[in-house]
Formats: sequence, C-alpha cells, structure tokens
Amino acid sequence: MLLPVFVLVRRVDLAEVIGAALVAKAAGAGVRTIAVRLGRPVETVRGWLRRFARRAEQIRAYFTRVLVDAGVDPVPPAAADTVFADAVAAVAGAWQAAGSRWPGVGEVSPWRLAAAVTHGRLLAPRWP
Repeated sequence: MLLPVFVLVRRVDLAEVIGAALVAKAAGAGVRTIAVRLGRPVETVRGWLRRFARRAEQIRAYFTRVLVDAGVDPVPPAAADTVFADAVAAVAGAWQAAGSRWPGVGEVSPWRLAAAVTHGRLLAPRWP
C-alpha cells in the first residue's frame, strides 16, 4: 500500500504532530507536558520520543547529508546540548537547505519532508 507523504509507517498521527513532539522534547519539555499539549496519550508520545532517541545519531547524520547534498550553500546547524536536539536541528536544516534549492519544498513542513525522505520510516524499527 502506498502511504501519503504526511504520515509515517505504523503511526496514526500526522508527521507534523509527531514532529511537534520531537521539537518540544529537543527544547526541553517533558513527555507529560508534550502529551497534554498535543492531546495524545502519554505512552504514545513516549514511544515516539524513545524511538527517535534510539536513532538520534543516525538521524542526525542522515539529515546532515541531505542538508549538504540539497543545499545551495549549506550551513550545518550548530551543535545543540543533546544528540536528540542535534537530530531535530538536522531535520530542520535539511528542510531549509532543500527549500533554498527547490522553493516548493518550503511550502511543506520539515516533518513532511522527513517523512518523504525516509519513505515514512523515520520512526520505523528498521531505519534506512
């Protein structure tokens, strides 16, 4: 089955909702606060955050390569306090770089780009 670009494999929520949770965690919010803010069960949000955290270094490296390959004059994001935050920053940086080369990309969220680039597998058990 083909999935639309705005969802991730085996996830009910839109990529933007999951992305909002990841951004909030990178900014220092706790899982309960994020769950309340998004109106999602705590265990669901905890699962997203754990899955992303397990692959944070892999995700950071992958999206940094996307940023460098797609950018017209790429500038990798500055190092953050955690690998988790670095990975979130790399996704945002790749989105900005792709938008600088292909303006239409800027019309979608960074998390839709992440879903498209990973073929919906950003939080999948096996990552590209």
